[in-house]
Amino acid sequence: MIVGQEESTLNIPPRKVVKTLAVGQQVEGLVKRVTDFGAFIDIGVGRDGLVHVSEMAVGRVAKPSDIVKQGDKVPVWIKELDREKNRISLSMIEPGNLTVRELEEGMVVTGKVTRLERYGAFVDIGVGRDGMLHVKEMGHGYVEKPEDVVHMGDEIQVQIVGIDRQRGRVDLSIKSLLPAPVEQAAGSAIAAPAAVEDLVGLVEEDFVSPFELAFQEAKQSERVEKRRAHRKKTRVWEYEDDIISRTFEHHRRSKGA
Repeated sequence: MIVGQEESTLNIPPRKVVKTLAVGQQVEGLVKRVTDFGAFIDIGVGRDGLVHVSEMAVGRVAKPSDIVKQGDKVPVWIKELDREKNRISLSMIEPGNLTVRELEEGMVVTGKVTRLERYGAFVDIGVGRDGMLHVKEMGHGYVEKPEDVVHMGDEIQVQIVGIDRQRGRVDLSIKSLLPAPVEQAAGSAIAAPAAVEDLVGLVEEDFVSPFELAFQEAKQSERVEKRRAHRKKTRVWEYEDDIISRTFEHHRRSKGA
């Protein structure tokens, strides 16, 4: 019941009940009826409010009867008021707590590292399920292992870069919050040909010296090795992404989601 309003609401005409309430107001209510989509709560104003299943807990709720039953007394918050239709929407989630359905790509949130794996870290961002921070999203350069960047219990700022609500997956990134790396390769790329040009200038213009030939072969080999390494890393990431998807599903089920 709303504190101090038991007496005052008795004589309020049904069509004016909503006017006595305010969004964000905390009240205590009695569960009158549980349905497949939520529960109707008597908050003592002559009009029951509805708590939708998505507003019963921060994490995923399979069915309302897992959370409440008829006759329970529960604290709820006024979420929405439709003054035209005199409808009251309630929530059992304290205001200020995010839910998965309120997340959006691009959001920056603070979370705590709860688990480390070879391919990344799980981060509790306060929505009832942990987000995944892949090792390739920990920095612009190559990160060998998560422990080089984060540790268990660390509180970190991350950006949401992907949301799969059906699978309960939230992808996070630190890299997207870091300044873009300064390109340093341009200067060195110009210097090497200049050095070779000085040496080649000592011989005839159409003659390729052994030094220049060796230099060109070395550069070609380097490019081939880089391409091979990139393809290998890509295959590893694709394999790890598959592992992550399955780990998320196992992680979700183990939390009773």
